[in-house]
Amino acid sequence: MGLAKTEAEIAERVSAYLKAELKKADVTYEELAKRLKKHGLAGETTDSIKAKLKRGTFAATFLLASLAALESEGLRLEDL
Repeated sequence: MGLAKTEAEIAERVSAYLKAELKKADVTYEELAKRLKKHGLAGETTDSIKAKLKRGTFAATFLLASLAALESEGLRLEDL
């Protein structure tokens, strides 16, 4: 797919990637919020997760904690 050309494109790709990972793991936003508490993000709620993924912008800490909560084995830039 190649490197994204704009910040908006990066945001869209990362959001889509995380949504796909959630679907693949069969994890709801509610379940992700519960799991994120174990990874130091106690303030996340179903609604806050929905909003972040809809707008596509969130901190790298949220992305990394989410991937850890999903027990993901890694992230390859080529997958974005």
